[in-house]
Amino acid sequence: MKYTKLGNSDLMVSRICMGCMGFGDAGRGQHSWTIDEEHSREIIKRGLDLGVNFYDTAIAYQSGTSEQYVGRALRDYAKREDVVVATKFLPRTPAEIEAGITGQQHIENMINTSLKNLGMDYVDLYIYHMWDWNTPLYDIMEGLNRVVQAGKARYIGISNCFAWQLAKANALAEKEGFAKFVSIQGHYNLIFREEEREMVPYCEEENIALTPYSALAAGRLSRLPGEGGTKRAQEDTYAKFKYDATAEQDNMIISRVAELAEKYGVSMTEISLAWLLTKVTSPVVGATKLHHIEGAAKATDLVLSDKDISYLEEPYVPHPLAGVMAQNKPANAKEKHVWSTGDQKIGGKENE
Repeated sequence: MKYTKLGNSDLMVSRICMGCMGFGDAGRGQHSWTIDEEHSREIIKRGLDLGVNFYDTAIAYQSGTSEQYVGRALRDYAKREDVVVATKFLPRTPAEIEAGITGQQHIENMINTSLKNLGMDYVDLYIYHMWDWNTPLYDIMEGLNRVVQAGKARYIGISNCFAWQLAKANALAEKEGFAKFVSIQGHYNLIFREEEREMVPYCEEENIALTPYSALAAGRLSRLPGEGGTKRAQEDTYAKFKYDATAEQDNMIISRVAELAEKYGVSMTEISLAWLLTKVTSPVVGATKLHHIEGAAKATDLVLSDKDISYLEEPYVPHPLAGVMAQNKPANAKEKHVWSTGDQKIGGKENE
């Protein structure tokens, strides 16, 4: 395993981040395909054995049970100082807004709940999961700064935002002396490269770490079309929503991934992630089977030539924004979105 600095932080992270959305009680979330604690622990332990020290979860994943599984496994299998733990919080719910809960109070409640779930005194990276259109940005940034000042988070990150939003937030933080975002977790992979328009160059300029989710496009970049047949592939309607409309053009790229995998005698996962590792700090790779994290770890040792990279990128055409990012600013945010940290759906769709 290889390691690198996470942007402007002092955190040394593995080049692969284990995404833990697939862990948790399937009866307490939006997904029926998540795995139980026993199997989650096996995968986390295998990740640790392979040198993965970076783990990403969220309070929204299966009503906090993902955080609970991750926290218990890391306490049993690793020293706290040897791992980098990231978790995420969602915007205020309509009920909280109605009750007069401020953005700062909400953030304090969320971090305290996450720390309880994890069984930890602090997280290394606390991530603003989704832009809150109903709360002033100052309240969000001051609330996050208080979390850092209290020692409950070492650094803060953001997910699912536009480059202008990240720039605006960090400019405000710099002006006020608040903690700044050191990382961005967006939607970025070989068949969805829209982050390259503004986010990637901005982050390169500011040394902000890219830790994208959907690194394998919900499995599409790890197998040929028609192969697989996993429970997630059958039931993940959000992934179908993001990719099915562009399947024909995406399949051209996927076929080239398969071609290079055969050429080098490696898996398609390794080719897809090796490409992404030339672009980002540490992709978030979801794992619900041992071979998922094993394949991801192997990708860190694979070096693609410039010719290989050009060959993979050449068929790409611009894609329409999909999912959370396609919504942009709702016409009436309070009515358009349903945020939840419990069993409700998030805006009617999953966010990762």
